[in-house]
Amino acid sequence: MSPPLPRRPRRLVPAGLAGWLTTVNHRRIGTLYLLFATVAGLWGAADAMAIRTALVTPSASLVGPATYGELFTTHGLTMLFLFATPGFFGLANLVVPPLIGADEMAFPRANATALWLLPPSILLVRNGTLGLVLPGVEALAPVALGWTLYPPLSTQATNPAVDLTLLGLHLSGVGTTLASINVVVTVVAERAPAVTWDRLDLFTWSMLVAAGLAMFAFPILGSALVMLLLDRAVGTTYFAVDGGGPMLWQHLFWFWGHPEVYVLALPAMGVISHVLPKFAGRELFGRNAVVYSTLSVGTLSFGVWAHHMFTTGLDPRLKASFMAVTLAIGVPSAVKTFNWIATLWNGRLRLVAPMLFCLGAVATFVLGGVTGVFLASIPVDIVLHDTFYVVGHFHLMLVGLTVFGAFAAAYYWFPFLTGRMYDPFLARVHFWSSVVGVLVTFLPLLFLGLDGLPRRTATYPATFATAQRVSTVGAYLLGGGQLVWLANTVASALGGPRVGGDVWDLGDARTREWTDEALPDDGGHVGQSNGRRD
Repeated sequence: MSPPLPRRPRRLVPAGLAGWLTTVNHRRIGTLYLLFATVAGLWGAADAMAIRTALVTPSASLVGPATYGELFTTHGLTMLFLFATPGFFGLANLVVPPLIGADEMAFPRANATALWLLPPSILLVRNGTLGLVLPGVEALAPVALGWTLYPPLSTQATNPAVDLTLLGLHLSGVGTTLASINVVVTVVAERAPAVTWDRLDLFTWSMLVAAGLAMFAFPILGSALVMLLLDRAVGTTYFAVDGGGPMLWQHLFWFWGHPEVYVLALPAMGVISHVLPKFAGRELFGRNAVVYSTLSVGTLSFGVWAHHMFTTGLDPRLKASFMAVTLAIGVPSAVKTFNWIATLWNGRLRLVAPMLFCLGAVATFVLGGVTGVFLASIPVDIVLHDTFYVVGHFHLMLVGLTVFGAFAAAYYWFPFLTGRMYDPFLARVHFWSSVVGVLVTFLPLLFLGLDGLPRRTATYPATFATAQRVSTVGAYLLGGGQLVWLANTVASALGGPRVGGDVWDLGDARTREWTDEALPDDGGHVGQSNGRRD
């Protein structure tokens, strides 16, 4: 192992707001990442609530078809680019350095640059929404291309908001690439001498692989976005229909898109592998197998993208190869699931909020994973492609696994971040409303898809109305649970009971971030900092 980089001298920075705006400290940057992700997530969730409200009636009488298209476009782009991805990189900023014994991220200024690219990104991506309320920009109508931005619709749209949205996505990709490089270099070069690869915690392993995926995937998407902008602005023909451009876009987009799924899923899996054993009273079963499965997922994720394109007329031999790799990538995910269950077996379970969300994530991951295995089969995928079945599967994975994993991390590390404890009763209310809400919202969509109902349509036959209304009730329950979480988090951060030391009573299972040596040099938690050192 290469020796760690020398520790940097700490520098004086302004106090108060100016200190936060100019900070290069990993804890403060991580906190700002999480605040940004929370705002973006609530904004994207508002889109989702409007979508489900629109589907209460079969006739699109509540929300028109045009507005419906705008809503699912902004919902998808916001949640993938501006909520989930920044959220996990913020978490990595907070806990990876203390977990590996580093005093800071490898490139503090690049870290700050990656963060501050996000606010202009969200304003550009959602510029059409802002055009509805800001005077003087009425020409910026909301974008209604779908979050996949397929040509020729995206090349022929005359709405100038499309160009700004593409620019915003490109900026967010640059920021994610910078953050990814920072995480990889930090883990490889800044580990303390005692933190050898065989002693590296599983959350850091997962973030390392996820950052490696993002580091290679996002530049591909960035290049495709620039090509699309050139087609729109100067008349190039990268994605012209006559030259097979729409197929080229799909290959480039999904070459990014499927690794991105694992950029979001792997950190959540890492949280489960890190947190679940601590509240099961046992060491993680098969730790090495979990590490190797993480590396396997990272490797295989670049070989499955064309299973999104089984209906596009690909050569059957190519389809068969992508089907095989798609089935193969389910194996390392199953390894993780079996190891989590084996860890729980005969364990001394403590059903605190982090553990509840870990258990909820494992359960919904099984549901989402099994439904995804069917889509790997070419004939099944052709039948179910572009139906609500795909929507149900995708959201069981991204909400049931990724968001639940994020909440497990939020509750587990909340005392570390704030020095205070949340309200455990409200945390349980949040968990049960979330897990019931996810099941009630997304399970009906699987049955709607099996019955052949197409997705991305604002109107539908009245025979499907009951299932759509049940799903909407579940969405309201799920959304209400997140408001409980928000209220609990804000109130507890401001006035919750102070805690310190071994707050979870982990004993020998404590990791470095909970030790006094891992706390920052400015006197304690971010909420208690004097703001004079950064």
